Amino acid sequence: MVQKAQVWSGRFAGVGVLDLIAKAHPRLTPAHRKMADHVLHNPFRAATLMIEEFADEVGVSVATANRFARALGFDGYPQFRAELAKGYESTLAPVERMRQELQRPSSCLSTMATTLEEDEHNLAATRQSLSAAVCDSAVDAILQARRVLVLGFGASAYLAGLLQHGLDPYCATVQVLALAGGPTHAARQLSRAQAGDLVIAIAFPRYLDDTVRLSALACAQGAQLLAITDAATSPLVPLAGVVLYVRANRQFAATSNASALAMIEALCAAVAYRASDALGAAQQLTQSVMPWLYLEPTAAGKTRAAGPAKN
Repeated sequence: MVQKAQVWSGRFAGVGVLDLIAKAHPRLTPAHRKMADHVLHNPFRAATLMIEEFADEVGVSVATANRFARALGFDGYPQFRAELAKGYESTLAPVERMRQELQRPSSCLSTMATTLEEDEHNLAATRQSLSAAVCDSAVDAILQARRVLVLGFGASAYLAGLLQHGLDPYCATVQVLALAGGPTHAARQLSRAQAGDLVIAIAFPRYLDDTVRLSALACAQGAQLLAITDAATSPLVPLAGVVLYVRANRQFAATSNASALAMIEALCAAVAYRASDALGAAQQLTQSVMPWLYLEPTAAGKTRAAGPAKN
């Protein structure tokens, strides 16, 4: 029975309630051991389930689930679940928000309108958090860098690609590290980072460990870190020389990518404004993509750039 503890060892070993379950396992009834095994094998999922969902998934009654919690020394299942969720709060937050929202009567129109209102509030709060000193520091760091390396995984990988796309015309070298090679590819690239390089790390709840660890590696190599994240409690903040904060609240997801993207576009616009030859870069970019642009035929048989129809 002692081997039960090995099921959840590693990243889950710090969760105290699992240790309690493993120690109590030998004295539990067969029905309670069945529930204990389920929790030990699926600790995160168990922390997301209400008592009815947990009982149904394990194949026991709600009363049995409550007795299981009391057998472990808790007042009942709610206290057991609350203790199990400790350490998972930020990870579970989107699940709990969705659970609450789904209990409210709504419609597709109302849901979409509420989501757009969320983004309006996020953008307003983000704009208010900006300061001239931080904005200047962020732009200076980008324009003065020998290389700009953009780091982000999960949904932030897409944001990293858009940031690279926006900075590319104005920087000598901009490289996205969120490629198909994954974290190991990024680690190989960052192993060559040095003073004069700037790493822009993008991370929002739920933060990915790869982004934090690779950001620390970049700093250890002497690179400067610019973080785009949500709050002072973000694990990127202690590592970063410059931080751009984005309010990214979302009821039906872990974070709002809309406000994060808005910050990225604002940063790219500021870089374009301060770049030494922004107009020349824009003209060169337009000329280079011209062969791939759709052009409308004119009455004379020539072509002109397509534009919005006039009333």
